[in-house]
Formats: sequence, structure tokens, C-alpha cells
Amino acid sequence: MSDVAPTVHPAWLPAEAFGPLGRRHTLVHGTGLLVDTVVDEVARACARYGGTVRRAPAAVPVPAPTTAPPLPDTTPAPPVGGPDGDGDLLLALRDALALPAWARRLTGRADSPLGDEGFLLAGSDDRTLLLADTPAGLLYGLFHLVRLGRAAFDARPVECHRPALARRMLDHWDNVDVHPVSGQVERGYAGGSIFWRDGAARGDLARVREYGRLLAACGVNAVAVNNVNVHASGARLLTERLGDVAAIADVLRPYGVRVHLSVTFAAPVVLGGLPNADPLDAAVRAWWADATRRVYDRIPDFGGYVVKADSEGQPGPFTYGRDHADGANLLAATLAPFGGVVHWRAFVYDHRQDWRDRSTDRARAAFDHFAPLDGRFRDNVILQVKHGPIDFQVREPVSPVLAAMPATRLAVEVQVTQEYTGQQRHVCYLGPWWSEILGFAPWGPQGPTVADVAAGVASTRDGRAGAGGGRSAAAGGGLVGVSNVGDDPFWTGHPLAQANLYAFGRLAWDPGLDPVTVLDEWIRLTFPPATTGDPGLVRRTLHAVLGGSWWTYERYTAPLGVGFMVRPGHHYGPDVDGYEYTPWGTYHFADRDGVGVDRTRATGTGFTGQYPRPWSERYEDLHGCPDELLLFFHHVPYGHVLRSGRTVIQHIYDTHFAGVEQVEAMRGQWRRLAGLVDPALYARVSERLDEQRRCAAEWRDQVNSYFFRKSGVPDEHGRRIW
Repeated sequence: MSDVAPTVHPAWLPAEAFGPLGRRHTLVHGTGLLVDTVVDEVARACARYGGTVRRAPAAVPVPAPTTAPPLPDTTPAPPVGGPDGDGDLLLALRDALALPAWARRLTGRADSPLGDEGFLLAGSDDRTLLLADTPAGLLYGLFHLVRLGRAAFDARPVECHRPALARRMLDHWDNVDVHPVSGQVERGYAGGSIFWRDGAARGDLARVREYGRLLAACGVNAVAVNNVNVHASGARLLTERLGDVAAIADVLRPYGVRVHLSVTFAAPVVLGGLPNADPLDAAVRAWWADATRRVYDRIPDFGGYVVKADSEGQPGPFTYGRDHADGANLLAATLAPFGGVVHWRAFVYDHRQDWRDRSTDRARAAFDHFAPLDGRFRDNVILQVKHGPIDFQVREPVSPVLAAMPATRLAVEVQVTQEYTGQQRHVCYLGPWWSEILGFAPWGPQGPTVADVAAGVASTRDGRAGAGGGRSAAAGGGLVGVSNVGDDPFWTGHPLAQANLYAFGRLAWDPGLDPVTVLDEWIRLTFPPATTGDPGLVRRTLHAVLGGSWWTYERYTAPLGVGFMVRPGHHYGPDVDGYEYTPWGTYHFADRDGVGVDRTRATGTGFTGQYPRPWSERYEDLHGCPDELLLFFHHVPYGHVLRSGRTVIQHIYDTHFAGVEQVEAMRGQWRRLAGLVDPALYARVSERLDEQRRCAAEWRDQVNSYFFRKSGVPDEHGRRIW
């Protein structure tokens, strides 16, 4: 049975989801910690649903002959809980046995390598086969069976599944101590940390174990357990508090999740007592080498470091006249002997700029800092690049850095926690947004995509295969998300925000998945038919509420890509001029004549020139720029006519009224589920939808009133504007 208290929502792993698996008679071949996990998961399901599981003893591999009659079925192993015989489900490591005749007939000559995490699935009318080359592949294959449900055991031809991205990682912005400003979790909207509480590690890690199960079930294989803004207590996790990190690693390891640690670049000073942290200083290098060796002595499968340097007050190599390649390579050199990596964040910009100076553009910063360093980073440096050039806005263009560094391993960073998309008080399913980002082709429609860059298979600046091209997924940087999990009973505060965490894992495994299909998977797992009063209505309602929620949120917040019209500090709710005169950047420059930021090469900041063709030309051209990004790239009159035929000012009015109406419709749709789903979950979602309606109306009224007062142009429909 689960170690989690019954008050914690099971998310996409309710017991009912294991029913089809738990009714099978299963034989498991293979050894290793993750195979142990597979056996345990199957045994738990069988104990509930009446199936059986037994584990074959380790066997000497027997190569299958290329020309000979099929080998006879393997001799039954002593039962672990079930009758003799192969059963109707075989889960096996491919080198752990000579396949029985029926399994060989199913697989034919499908003997190509499956990789470190891949698996093969095939089925006849009465038997199902799941093969993997490694224990991790077997674990992911098991959860694929759970995801498919009854359909997993239908007759099916051979299917080979391999992750497109080898690194699928979540960064927790969790503080060890409660920070006076950001709390226990910075930008966390689901309660406290599942790892830390009031300056100490949580003593009971049962919930962390369940978290590992959820991550493995959607494909995530790495986590960083503390905030990238490393405060004093978080810094000590590297040294005297390393045991706390090791305890978390021990709990997550059975689910194939490797632990990473955010570290401060100033660690040699604040922890080691050295006079400086200069990356070229021999004493500094020696200190890091010794600290890293001690980490691996305690956690042999440690993933590596995450670093935010020279950004928003965090220390970095600039202090010593060095650059980011110098800093990252220092840490990479200490990690390389152990197979570790350093995730070096590219979120570096001047947060003390003069708002009067329109030549300074925060959007340019990451490219300006990092593109000149391409080719200077060690192989085990992963440059972690936010998907957009600003800061996780509801709409912004893809970062040009992702097309500018062919000789550097790049990871794409997205924000699962909804800092700028409703903070998990608003329904905002981000799967469609991430899918759009991952499918974006920086060099044009025939070139590689952002997903290819993350996988390490995109190469040169014009998108042709070349230097660095053709690399395997292991050479890519992968996909990284800022976690949205906390100690809330529903994990993510808003129960429907679980869909974002699930979608992150699934799209990291396969960026080509349809986000609607992913949403359907999450619904089917989280609300299995046996637990709801009307499964069809539940499914239709959840699709209606979640499916278009990102576009709904966009409609009632910042228009046409302008972004950042939020209350400074907590970033929740509207404040149109909140950042307009601050040193943080991200302005909209609205005046009596128009709105938007001129980022063109001809008359603006030149940001459009950071993109390769065709996007540099398309963004530069006022009439070629996509409407949804118009105000990000251009300052235009309120009367500028969009492709829809509406003027910019009328678009602002119409979309903000429409967004509120859509939230009202979502509330009405959700009310149809009263009595059909878990009452506590129903009540929590209802409360959040009420808040979303209130906040959406506030956005509508503030934004519309602001632009009416700026422009003097009335709403052509005569609706009330304050």
C-alpha cells in the first residue's frame, strides 16, 4: 500500500489506474534497483486486483540463434505470488533471458538497441510483452502500460518507445529556511516545500517517494532540490548538510530520478573561507574539486550543479573580471570525472537599467552575454535558456539564444509554476504553449526545431546539419521546468494545475505529442471512470475548462505580446504601469498615440537582428510580424489594423471582455460536475474559479480603463469602461 497519507491526492496515479495491470499474471525478468521497483509496483496492483506476479531468478544470457527453430519456453521460476507458467504479461530486460517462443514470434527481428530508457511493447490476443535494455526502460515501460490502461493488453504490432530528450528535469525553487520575502518556496503557489521545513529537512520522506513515482510516471528523470537563488542555509547543502541531500537522493533513486543541487558561485568564500571565488584561482579550483569529490562519495549518482550567476544580485565571475565560460568551466571540470554536468542559467541581465534610456533592452541581454561565448564551454556544461527572452510571460517570442549557439549544449527552460500565468489560482493549461515553443523552427519551416536544439540534433546558425549536428539525445541539454509542486494536499494548489506538471514530463519525453492528447491522458488517469459519476461528462467538461484556458488567460491579461503588466513583487493581478518606470526593464511605452516596444533594427533596440532569417525579417516588418507578438516588437498607433480587421485599441477592449466571459463559462461548466467527482477536489476548483473570475474582471477593468484614458478612443460596442 502507499506510504502517503490518505489526505494527499494521488494525482495521475490513483489505485484505479492500476486495475488493468493488477488483473494480469505477470512474470518479471531482470535485476537491479529499478527492476525491484517494477516488481513492487506490479505486486501492489495485483494485491488489490487479484492478479499475480513472480520474478524469475537471474539467468545467464543465452543468445538467440539467427537460423534455427524457436527456442522452447523458459523453465518456470519459483513463484513469487502466482501459478507456474509464463503468465499473460512478460516484463523483461532483453539480456536477462532467452525469449520464449511466443515472445520471439511477437518481436520478430526487432532487435535494434532501445537505449538507456527506451522500451519495446508488443501484444497478441492473449499475451503482452514489454522489453527493455536497461532497468530504467523497464520502469518507463511499466508506467506506459498504466497510461494505456486496458488498451495496453490488446493485440498490437511491435512499438519501440525512446525519449527524444535524455534530460527531463525540474528545478525546485525551494528554500531551506523560510525566506522573509519569498517564503519557503520562491514563486511557489502550492504551499511549503516537500523537501524542507523551517530550516531543516523534513523527517518523513514518504511524500517525496510518492513524488518520485509521479515523476517517473510522466517521464521526468532529474530534480534540483533547492532554489537557484541560493541563500545561506541552501548554500550549506553542499558541505555540512550534504546528508540531507543524500537522504532525498536515496528516496528518489528507485524511480530513476537523479538529484541535482543549486550552488552559489561564491561557495569558496561563504563556505570555504577563501578570500575570493575567482574561477582562475588555483585555490578556488582545488576547493571546488574537493567539495565535488565529497558529494560523489556520498551520492555516487549525483547529477550535478545548477548555477544562477551574475543575475539579480547573485554572485558570479563578473566580480573577478571573468566571463560565464570561465565560471561554468570551473565547475564542469570538477564534475567531469564523475559524469556530472553543470546547468548554467542564461538568465542574466541588468536589473538596474535606466527606464529613460530606450536603447537598453532586457530582451537582448541573454544573447549579448552568451552568443559570443559559443564554442568555449566544456562538453558537460549545459546552458539553460529561458524559452523566451524576457521572463515566462504568457506570450513572448522564442529566445534567439536557442538559434545562436550551435557549439554549446542548450537546455530549454519553461516555468511549470504559473508565476505570470495565474499562479495556480487560475486555470491555465500550458501544454499548447510549450508545444508551440518546442515546435518553433528558428531557421524556417524546413529547418530544425527548438526541440531538436534541446535534443542536440540542431546545429548551425542557418539550420543545416554541420558542426555539432547529428548528435544523440544524450548530447543535448534537454528540457527543464520550474516545478509547481508543494506540500498542498493536491500537490499543485489548484488541482487542475497538475495537468501542467504531467504535460511537462510527457512533452519532455516526446515534444511531438499533441497537447490535447496529453491532456486526455491526464484526465483518464486522474479521473478514472470507476471514481466518477459520469465519466463522459467529466472528460468533456475537463477538456472544455482546460483545453483553451491558456488563450483565455492571454485574452484578459497583457495584449498582443506586450507582457508584464503585473503588480511588482508578487506578480499577481494587474498593474499596467507597475514596471513602467522601474530599473527592471520590460516596459510597454504606452502614450496618447500608441503602445508597444520598438525592437526593430531600423528605429529601435535592434533585438530583431538577433534572430536568423526568416524571423529577423518577419519580426522587423510591421505588417509581417505575427499579431500576437506585435507589441513585443513594434510601437504602433491605437488605430493600427490587425489581420482580424480590428484596430489595436478595439482588440484590447474585445479580448478583455471576452476573456472574462470565457472564465464565467468555465465556472458554469465546472458546476456540472457537482456530486460527480471527489467533493474536496470539486470544492477547491470551485473556489479557485471564483477567484479567477474576480481577478479576470479586475484585469479587464484596469487594462481597458487605462487604454481608454490614454487613447481617448471609445469602445465601438458601448460597453462600460471605467
